[in-house]
Amino acid sequence: MLAWSPNVDGLYEDVFPIVWKVSKFGKSGPYRATATYTAQLAFSRAQVESGKVISAATSVNINNGEKTTLTEANDVYHFSPPQAGTSGILQAQNHTGSIQEIAVGFVNRGDFMPTPVLYFSDVGYVTFPIFLLQSVHNTKFRDGSRVTAKFTPVLRAYITSDYEETSILRGQVDTPAIWSQDLTGLAQNTTWNLSRDANTGRYTITHA
Repeated sequence: MLAWSPNVDGLYEDVFPIVWKVSKFGKSGPYRATATYTAQLAFSRAQVESGKVISAATSVNINNGEKTTLTEANDVYHFSPPQAGTSGILQAQNHTGSIQEIAVGFVNRGDFMPTPVLYFSDVGYVTFPIFLLQSVHNTKFRDGSRVTAKFTPVLRAYITSDYEETSILRGQVDTPAIWSQDLTGLAQNTTWNLSRDANTGRYTITHA
């Protein structure tokens, strides 16, 4: 299982990582799985069912230093075209007049909707910055509360059969991560080998 490892205040309280990839391998023999990540980020109005982000009602691609506003008219939700904002900050403002669920994710080439990375629950309808990159601290205001975060795309791998793709992680994964990597430090294409020690039963991931 691949899931993100955000450094964010309020983690598992009102902001939650989302399972990205789940790959099943047989007991023996060679197997292969692929995963593609891009730096094109996006906000989406998340729809949740049975603890999973099942779709996005609307979304917008956004870049570093831009802001957008979520509005509603006749039950149709819409993010405004991004405008220049504060350097280092991606900002979404909820102007729908009601509490919303918002996700931050990325958009791979050819995809119609973004892949969710972080899920923000019960987002109040006040102006708030909700996602920041790297060394700039993020503040999210909601009904007098504040969440501060620092984000880099750190991905972790786990050996587990308890989770499904797009599941919202409401708490820490019940097994320790066997691998962790900041994706900004990788080449455009990399290959990794997953192996199991027959004597100890220990799994490892190493660069091919």
